[in-house]
Amino acid sequence: MQSFRTEIENPVVEKDIIELANKIELFHKGKIDEEKFRSLRLARGVYGQRQEGVQMIRIKLPYGKVKSNQLRRISDVADEYSTGRLHITTRQDIQIHYVNLDRTPELWAELEKDDVTLREACGNTVRNVTASETAGIDPNEPFDVSPYAHAVFKYFLRNPICQEMGRKFKVSFSASDQDTGLSYMHDLGFIAKIENNIRGFKVLLGGGLGSQPRHADELYSFLSADKIIPVMEGVLRIFDRHGERKSRAKARMKFLIKDIGLDAFKQLVEDEQEAIPFKTVDIDVENYEVSQPAEVVSIPKVTIDDVEAFELWKKTNLVAQKQKGFLAIGIKVLLGDFYTDKARLLADLVEQYAAGELRLSLRQNILIPYVKEELIPYFYQELKKIGFTAAGYNKAVDITACPGTDTCNLGIASSTGIAEELERIIKTEYPQYLDKDDLVIKISGCMNACGQHNMANIGFQGMSIRTKDKLVAPALQVLLGGGNLGDGKGLFADKVVKIPSRRGPEALRRILNDFEANADGEMFVDYYKDKGQMYFYDLLTDLSDIDNLTPQDFIDWGNEEKYVQAIGVGECAGVVIDLVATLFLESEEKIANARLSFDNKIYSDAIYHAYSSLVNSAKALLIAENKKTNTHAGIISQFDELFVDAKKVELNTSFSDLVYQIKKNAPTRDFALDYIKKAEEFLDKVQKFRLADIESV
Repeated sequence: MQSFRTEIENPVVEKDIIELANKIELFHKGKIDEEKFRSLRLARGVYGQRQEGVQMIRIKLPYGKVKSNQLRRISDVADEYSTGRLHITTRQDIQIHYVNLDRTPELWAELEKDDVTLREACGNTVRNVTASETAGIDPNEPFDVSPYAHAVFKYFLRNPICQEMGRKFKVSFSASDQDTGLSYMHDLGFIAKIENNIRGFKVLLGGGLGSQPRHADELYSFLSADKIIPVMEGVLRIFDRHGERKSRAKARMKFLIKDIGLDAFKQLVEDEQEAIPFKTVDIDVENYEVSQPAEVVSIPKVTIDDVEAFELWKKTNLVAQKQKGFLAIGIKVLLGDFYTDKARLLADLVEQYAAGELRLSLRQNILIPYVKEELIPYFYQELKKIGFTAAGYNKAVDITACPGTDTCNLGIASSTGIAEELERIIKTEYPQYLDKDDLVIKISGCMNACGQHNMANIGFQGMSIRTKDKLVAPALQVLLGGGNLGDGKGLFADKVVKIPSRRGPEALRRILNDFEANADGEMFVDYYKDKGQMYFYDLLTDLSDIDNLTPQDFIDWGNEEKYVQAIGVGECAGVVIDLVATLFLESEEKIANARLSFDNKIYSDAIYHAYSSLVNSAKALLIAENKKTNTHAGIISQFDELFVDAKKVELNTSFSDLVYQIKKNAPTRDFALDYIKKAEEFLDKVQKFRLADIESV
């Protein structure tokens, strides 16, 4: 094993980083299967890139909050281990690209010096907990959701119940009924509410985007704040047990809800509460660290050269703040990309003149809270020096786009190239949209919707088209009519027409021209609803004709060479190919983790590690028999049928009764000790059975 060591004071974090280093070494030596290794590194924020031999690193920043010291640390890491470019995602993370796999443990250790983690930023885990970027300053919010989002992040980080689920799990917090956290498209969405002077949340369950977007169901119209963690733990336990694990296309929470029904799922969650360690979890709001505005003794004098540009910027980029005398400044970041030189200057500026804090937004932008009103001219001057005064923050000109074919394995067509062109068109041909809030345009490079195209007013999805001569050209699916309606309600866009990518600008022009001429003051979602899908199909259908393609149509936006469709293996879900021996090894590791948790008196964690070992061990024998292992519940019932009922493995009880003790017993010390012992005994039995089976062949 490597002698790699960190200077991290937290032993849990240090163990995590050293484990990654050791697993990388084992992978290089061929002792860990490539697909198995993928699952491990994804859960540690290390994601395969389109370009061979390098990795994308996703840095997990809960609810988009970044302190000045953290931004400097991220910048240092990006310069040392990457190219100096930072990319803001639609989940308030920062990604850096082109990182050597062998250097990722060092990179992670450097980040942790300022309390920045990679853990569970990718893979089949609870992903970054997102929230309204205005949380804490929103004039419409009943209370600040930041402490609650932070508590959820901390509670489920490294929690054994959500380390190896069938798919990723996304959570959001919205500050107010405007639902700027987009609760309706999340696995779990929380909207701040107050009832009878009690803080709580409206809870939405089972939303999602992708190729089959689904509107979340209302799980609770009001849930007191002390119940959100126990309820979420119950949801995760049921998802882990019953969620699909083989077919990626069916493995999200939204499909499980569809299969078993909301009422049945809710009952399972409520039944699970007996096994959950805490029936209520009070969020320590009083001790949550709220950033404090810097004491600015004197206001720097500023002379504004271009008053017209300054006034437009103020109109479009200033955000109201509930704290008297302060405003927030929105920075429009083109495609979410900026460089470390700007990042450091920005960190210094907000530390000296604001509150030493930034918020990354769901639209890939930056928000600076706590700017004194009299400092606005000075901030404009300083931001202009680093190119951060583009007008149109969160306006129509502010287009969201995923990286697409730039770096993503799944990218089919360029999303960044077409986004730049569409922004140029709006700025030059439709300048009135610089300060209009009523158009949301989003672009994704494939159907997985990382650019959130299917919840936009106007969306584009990267595709390809094949001509009669079997030539392949980049294409865009045009989607219209999506939008956020507030309070957990939203609309998903309709697919209208598929066109060659080079005709995307003309499609946008036609849509905007028609909107200008016929909307009569309506919001776009209402205008689209009134006109209907076929109206826009007729408006755009001639653009789908591929009998008249030109050579330019075979070159994607942002490229000079002819388009070649090259789709790699996606890692969004951390697909794993399981081997029997590896599964047994994992079961042993899970029992070791159970023992460690038991020694630390964290009995609920110990029990769940033991549960994971039991299921994993049973899965090993089923894999050896070429049986399906799609869900935990399926593994448990199949093991009974094939091994216990057939008298191949003697347990003196059914495997179901053994395993499901987890949901019938409170997480006490005595139960944890007994359950771990049974997991050890079971592993020993199935390993002996496997050995005898091999020797008999």
